[in-house]
Amino acid sequence: MAQGARMERRHDLDALRGVAMSLGVVLHATIFLTNTPIFWPVQDLWVDTVDPRRNPYNFIMMGIHGFRMPLFFLLSGYFTAMLWQLRGWRHLLMHRLKRIGLPLVLGVLTVVPVAHWLFRGPFHLASWPIIWWLGGFQHLWFLWQLLMLAGLFLLVTRLGLQFRHATWWLLMPLTLLPIFLMEEHTFGADTSEGVIPDPRVLGYYALYFFFGAFFYQRAMVVSRWWAAVLPFTVTVVFLTGMTFLFPDALPPSVRNARETWIAAVVLQAAYAWLMCFGMMGLFRWIASKERYWVRYLSDASYWIYLGHLVLVLIVQEVLVDLAFNVHLKFLVVCLVVPGILLILYEWGVRYTWIGTMLNGKRVRARPGLMHRLLAQKRMPASTSHS
Repeated sequence: MAQGARMERRHDLDALRGVAMSLGVVLHATIFLTNTPIFWPVQDLWVDTVDPRRNPYNFIMMGIHGFRMPLFFLLSGYFTAMLWQLRGWRHLLMHRLKRIGLPLVLGVLTVVPVAHWLFRGPFHLASWPIIWWLGGFQHLWFLWQLLMLAGLFLLVTRLGLQFRHATWWLLMPLTLLPIFLMEEHTFGADTSEGVIPDPRVLGYYALYFFFGAFFYQRAMVVSRWWAAVLPFTVTVVFLTGMTFLFPDALPPSVRNARETWIAAVVLQAAYAWLMCFGMMGLFRWIASKERYWVRYLSDASYWIYLGHLVLVLIVQEVLVDLAFNVHLKFLVVCLVVPGILLILYEWGVRYTWIGTMLNGKRVRARPGLMHRLLAQKRMPASTSHS
């Protein structure tokens, strides 16, 4: 283990992780326009007028839900293994406590109680510090489970376990088991918001997390076939799998058959893995070089996700009774919420202790600095021609 070695930044995977985080905002923006059984305190009356099989927001939500968190946990496992191998277990422990544990604690004391109130009604002020025992972690549940998995990673690596052997490929088919055992027959995994997570959910995401560690230690990259895999996955695997969410679209003889659910599970697992690999290949192609604005938005995505749920619910509540196009309502939510949080990020987060906690220290460039740097780069060239 090369502790202290220089860590090469994976700009493509950083950007992809930011996209996975940001898609959570889009997912929550769709729910008030969907026919899903997920409890949501705001629902537009338009939903009752459209056939669920023709509601585009059902497909948008399930399309995102089917791969977003598996991708996020896979990337988290990848970066966890990178930190451990290049910086050592102590650095990894402190990094995870600072970047995941501390934001989770602060979120539990701020945005989680407000979100709980918006979902379930008022609560007594005395219960504020322990509101997470009553309503769970809300949209921050994955931080708690990620901390658990990081702790498990530290334990097994301290015991000498490595992630290089080819048997780790078996993690992929193993994801079929927890999906098969889950209770909510949706396209994708269940959600477990409690302090004690559902072992099926935690086990499901643990498989992606440790596969990410295996992916890093084997130095694998996705460089071929992704351009064919992505359209096939979206048009064939996803749309076929979605038919199982609408029993009326299936022949009566197979609607409740065990074989039908097995087929649905296989399609869900295939969709998640193929989307993970396809997206990694896509971002290796389009985002492998460092770009300031991509890095900026990747950094901001963490802050946006932490704070978005309350704003999404408020904006949806304002829009739900207004008589204008539902597609415009959806766009307003998707644009206004990140827009507000980006402004707050620039002027009150990025260059403060909050930004340091989330992404490390960032220094605001002084006016004219870029012009001076460019001028210095041009000087030798002009001198050599003179």
